[in-house]
Amino acid sequence: MAPIDYVPIIFASVIEKQRIFQVIEKAVQVYHNKTKKIPTSELNDALLPEIVHYPPPAIKGKMIQIKYITQVGARSPAIAFFCNLPQYIQESYTRFLENRLREKFDFEGVPIRLFFRKK
Repeated sequence: MAPIDYVPIIFASVIEKQRIFQVIEKAVQVYHNKTKKIPTSELNDALLPEIVHYPPPAIKGKMIQIKYITQVGARSPAIAFFCNLPQYIQESYTRFLENRLREKFDFEGVPIRLFFRKK
């Protein structure tokens, strides 16, 4: 399950009645993480310093600048990054941003979709 490492795993047994309530509590927590709304100001305050410290790699001599970040209304968390050259964002940098989002805002058990749009 290497690409899906954000899913919590709890070993439970219905026959022996072990950790049943932990499974339900974790399911409720994942649901709250899925419906979480993060204000644009919090996203920008948390991630823009990271982006300045570790900028996207330059492609074909062109520097990519991410201007601001916002959460798009969707069923699962969808984050839009507005930048000057969205077509040059690499997959490795997308994973970096997704990991930072999970670290800062606790999106355990929820897939995050990242969109890069032209400003």
